[in-house]
Amino acid sequence: MHDFFAKVATAWSNAFDTFDFIDALEIILFVLVFYYVFKILKNANAKGVIAVFVLFTVVTGVIFVGNEKLPGYAFLVFPIVFAAAVMIIFNVEVKRDILNINLNTPKFLSKEPDRPPHVTREEAERIIGEIIRALQNMSKDNVGALIILAGDNLPRQVLESGVVMDAYISAQLIEGIFFPNAPLHDGAMVINGYKIRAAGCFLPLTQNANIPKELGTRHRAGIGITETSDVVALIVSEETGIITIAQRGKISRYADYDLLRKTLSDYYWKDLSGTEGRRK
Repeated sequence: MHDFFAKVATAWSNAFDTFDFIDALEIILFVLVFYYVFKILKNANAKGVIAVFVLFTVVTGVIFVGNEKLPGYAFLVFPIVFAAAVMIIFNVEVKRDILNINLNTPKFLSKEPDRPPHVTREEAERIIGEIIRALQNMSKDNVGALIILAGDNLPRQVLESGVVMDAYISAQLIEGIFFPNAPLHDGAMVINGYKIRAAGCFLPLTQNANIPKELGTRHRAGIGITETSDVVALIVSEETGIITIAQRGKISRYADYDLLRKTLSDYYWKDLSGTEGRRK
């Protein structure tokens, strides 16, 4: 054991004696790979895989440092192979991260905060109630609808595919937009904070083959946008009136009042600070 640690110390000393530009690039590459893989695993809540990744990376580093015969790039092999495997397994998370990088946010989304600080708890509660009322009314009448709860991270092309509205939220307006044969009823409505920003938007369809066959284009569009953007989709089936919630490519069907209220409350309160909504 003493000889092993002596070799490790010698290897570290020799490594720094011959440190050059290539070595610096290798370190930067390793840090970037390690950070990105760690970020993906953290977002996917894969704590067990994070532990395995860290453990194997440390073990690989110890073996590399303790063996002077290994070339300098050998330490990068395992992290890169592991990163490739993670990107294949967690392809939804990777796709969402890539598509959300440097998005050109429309001006009407960037001019004002997502959740204005002057909005009171009562106003937020009113908006949540209006959205739930509209969803339940459309569900009762079998009116199809697709509502996206978005931040400022929705791809510009999605918003530009619809009609910009910038209107205050009300149950009557939501139901009017999705009324059968209305000009915008087939597209998606985008709610950003406390306003309806656009309607009649077209969304990317999911390519997930495991989606139940009875779910049509509206559901596949709602699921597809949550695979590529950090948004929530509220879907009302035109055939059955069933309300479905989609998040991160996963769906919760038969959403009742309690689940809708929890989902909307999470959306409106998670980033709200310094307002009445945070006091109680």
